Amino acid sequence: MTPLDTPRLILSPMTVADAERVAAGEPADGARWAPDYPLPGEMRAAQRFLETCAGTGDPTPYGSYDVRRREDGVLIGGAGFHGAPDEKGHVTIGYGIVPSARGMGYATEALRALLRFTRDQGIASVHGDADLDNIASQNVMTAAGMRLVKEDALLRYYRIDWDGPAAQA
Repeated sequence: MTPLDTPRLILSPMTVADAERVAAGEPADGARWAPDYPLPGEMRAAQRFLETCAGTGDPTPYGSYDVRRREDGVLIGGAGFHGAPDEKGHVTIGYGIVPSARGMGYATEALRALLRFTRDQGIASVHGDADLDNIASQNVMTAAGMRLVKEDALLRYYRIDWDGPAAQA
């Protein structure tokens, strides 16, 4: 699969070799990782990707993506899906950008790329969530066009529907 491109980023589908390195927190020789990469969330996403590959095969295109700055090729985070679309055509997304690259709009740009991709694939609805105190992530989802649909004691839940309101999950 070809990478998802944005004006400032390249989102490349994660490979098994990439995931093994990220899960271990050990870059390959010559790899260009931001000094604070990977985040714990990226390590968990890489492990989940490896478990999916071992159990049911490579989930691409609904797997994990490395997020790199186009200008220098440095890996600054990850974005992707928590699995393939369900029977209703819904997917759940996640993303994370290292602290040294935050506040520059990269997370919103990466999320918009994933949303365009899902729309092009005919996905009906994209879901995401953020901790109640993670205002930055909530702002990213809102800026990318997602709307708040519910909240519980721990999380705020967001979604975007492509063909009108989808059946509530």
